[in-house]
Amino acid sequence: MAAKQHARKTMKPWWLLALLWPSLALAENGYDPDPWEDFNRRVFAFNEVMDEYVARPLAVGYQAVTPKDVDDSVTHFFSNLEDVIVIINDLGQLKFGQAASDTARFLVNSTVGFFGVFDVATHIGLPKHDEDFGQTLGYWGVGTGPYIMLPILGPSTLRDGAGDVIGTVSGVDYLSIPDTNAKKLAAYGVRNIDVRAGLLASEGLITGDRYTFVRSFYLQRREFLVNDGESSDNWEEDSWDDDVWVDDEWDDSLEDDIDREAFEQ
Repeated sequence: MAAKQHARKTMKPWWLLALLWPSLALAENGYDPDPWEDFNRRVFAFNEVMDEYVARPLAVGYQAVTPKDVDDSVTHFFSNLEDVIVIINDLGQLKFGQAASDTARFLVNSTVGFFGVFDVATHIGLPKHDEDFGQTLGYWGVGTGPYIMLPILGPSTLRDGAGDVIGTVSGVDYLSIPDTNAKKLAAYGVRNIDVRAGLLASEGLITGDRYTFVRSFYLQRREFLVNDGESSDNWEEDSWDDDVWVDDEWDDSLEDDIDREAFEQ
């Protein structure tokens, strides 16, 4: 009986993917990244209000009382925990050399770096990589699906949402470590306040329609990551924001000014 229950639990993400697959394929054929724009804009407006009255004030307060070295250590700590997901998705995308590098990175930072508080690995030539379950689904041909703005969580797509569910149910993300819901909520809160604080300095870079800017930034970044830096023909060229996508290549200079995690989470 226990074995059957365990099997059902482990199959949940794949049943979800099976249900979503027709929608993802249909969306790809239509080349419309945002068919639910009216709904998404309403959710975005809600998120903007929550950001103005809750998230941003907390981020400002956090940044005001937290020394930069401590702030960096918090960022490194959560980044190190997320390297477990990176390693799993390295393997899922058959990037065995990168998986070996990321495994070494995780071991170095977890030991010499005192559980990831210090990013020692980067300084010895083990760079940070960015892989997740959404990218792995894309690697195996799963279409992006419609863009969707999630309450509180922010921008996503059906494929990335399915990837997030797989990551959560698999029990390998940082929220699986705390043993109580209160601790999970605390970890989630600290991590996202830290991410939001990292975005404060770049708020002035968002120009024009904020919804369109965030959507363009998110979709272009995800396209870039899934294709390992190579653009594809899945999106119409006119849909790209020229401030983010320059001469058919991702504008890396923006990464110094825009905290991508704030848009992706």
